[in-house]
Amino acid sequence: MSVAILDARQWQQTVDLRTGRKIEAESPVVDMVRGLLSRHPFPGDCEPGSNTWVVDTALDLVDKYDPSFAFLTLARQYYCSRYTVMTAQERRDMIAEAFAEADRFARESGFLTILVGTGGMTKALTPIDLSTLDGLGVSSNWSARYAGLYGLSDRDREALAAEPRLERVASRDEVLALFGGGSEDGKRLPEYLAVSKEGYHFKNTSLRRLIMIPSRNIHIPVSADVGAIDSVTDIRGRVLSLLADRKVALVVLEGVGREDFMAPHTVCRNGEGWYCYEPTDAWYLALTSGHHCIFEHNGGYCYFKDDNENKHYPFSGYFTEMPTGTIGLDYPGRSISVGNRSMFMHVATGCDICCECFARNLYNQGCMAVLFRQDKA
Repeated sequence: MSVAILDARQWQQTVDLRTGRKIEAESPVVDMVRGLLSRHPFPGDCEPGSNTWVVDTALDLVDKYDPSFAFLTLARQYYCSRYTVMTAQERRDMIAEAFAEADRFARESGFLTILVGTGGMTKALTPIDLSTLDGLGVSSNWSARYAGLYGLSDRDREALAAEPRLERVASRDEVLALFGGGSEDGKRLPEYLAVSKEGYHFKNTSLRRLIMIPSRNIHIPVSADVGAIDSVTDIRGRVLSLLADRKVALVVLEGVGREDFMAPHTVCRNGEGWYCYEPTDAWYLALTSGHHCIFEHNGGYCYFKDDNENKHYPFSGYFTEMPTGTIGLDYPGRSISVGNRSMFMHVATGCDICCECFARNLYNQGCMAVLFRQDKA
């Protein structure tokens, strides 16, 4: 059983991660993590101390748990760029602050620190409204440039073909062929995947206006410590090889592209062919599992089909089961993950102890920690 600890400042609850039900859990690790959450209240996604919270919490975990692998996500600059009007200099200063926090973690922990940027951002242009289709259009708040299409009529096909803001409409078979899948792999793929041109995005259920969205990031930056890397899926293997004789941290800098990267770096492919990742669950799983998970995790699946009173993992977003084969699950040594990106820290890393903000649509509800392993000596 995986234990989750919810912390809303001066109030904590321990639950079974799978069922969401309250449980009684007592152990030295549980007590340590409870104290950690109490000492480090989350300030909020866009607050000045957001990235500092990640590093402070991670350094506290390094001191108390002594892991050999750490996974960190610094996402304040992504959320602020996405939802806040800023000058170019204000955005540069915010990115510089993220790099300074990553450097502080490396300096104070002694870990070899690998930095990965999720790619640059661009001005959000007019949204594409799929609600006028005869068929169904499905877009996710996690994704901007991808949407699923179902039951298209001839009129829909004509309208989509004439839509100048679309880059392409790819069939399920095209997506399967692009990623080397067979027909049995397409159960969670939409009938068609609509892809917008750079800057355009699909209208979704979010009430917040988008200011910037991820660019068409065919390549993303990776710090030069890893050497030559071909694809985002290769980073995991390189990190595991480095862990053979040293402590390593993998730090994700969201919303940071090649033009923003403030450290020596190389670049790697950020997808396959015409498909390039946004910083979604699919990207995180490609990074941590070493293979593309687009068949199961994409911006166009009808997630509402899984949402009922019997859904497992109520604190894990769209997920109905925990992914296997992630870096934290496969690495035999002690591991931690900390980040100001809700849910992704535990669902995508599988580290022994995962600590993340508990925020939804920028509404700060506290912190959550997930304990997958308590038995590592």
